[in-house]
Amino acid sequence: MSWRARIEPAVRPIMQSWWRLSRGTTLGVRAIVTDRDGRIALVRHTYVRGWYLPGGGVERGEPVREALRRELAEEAGVDVTGPADLLGIYSNHASFRGDHVVLFSVRHWCACPTDHAGEIEAVDWFQPDALPHDTSPATLRRLREYAGTANPSEEW
Repeated sequence: MSWRARIEPAVRPIMQSWWRLSRGTTLGVRAIVTDRDGRIALVRHTYVRGWYLPGGGVERGEPVREALRRELAEEAGVDVTGPADLLGIYSNHASFRGDHVVLFSVRHWCACPTDHAGEIEAVDWFQPDALPHDTSPATLRRLREYAGTANPSEEW
């Protein structure tokens, strides 16, 4: 296990607190990435329990779609090769008052090497009707909205 994998779970919450204090607003990207069989990519982080849609933070000065491409490649080994469709912009005020998440749908992609360097414990593909029991509540809400079985919300 690399040094980063060992310290990431302890250091990440401290860094997230710093980012929240030093930035008035934070912005993240996530994606519903589907394969030809209709399966959905989910990731499990080393620093928090459960399965999540892949994505991450947008760096200062970074275009949102570029952040999406970078995060999907790093976390899930997904190289976006076609349009990423904007699904919504969500307020994530329950986690941090100034946080927002931009959600995309990605259907055109190819596999690429990942560089998650201890941040991602696992990447897997699931049928929408066979998601892991510990899929995060926000991920479940977004997938229900995407499937048309739940009304859209503005809250992450």
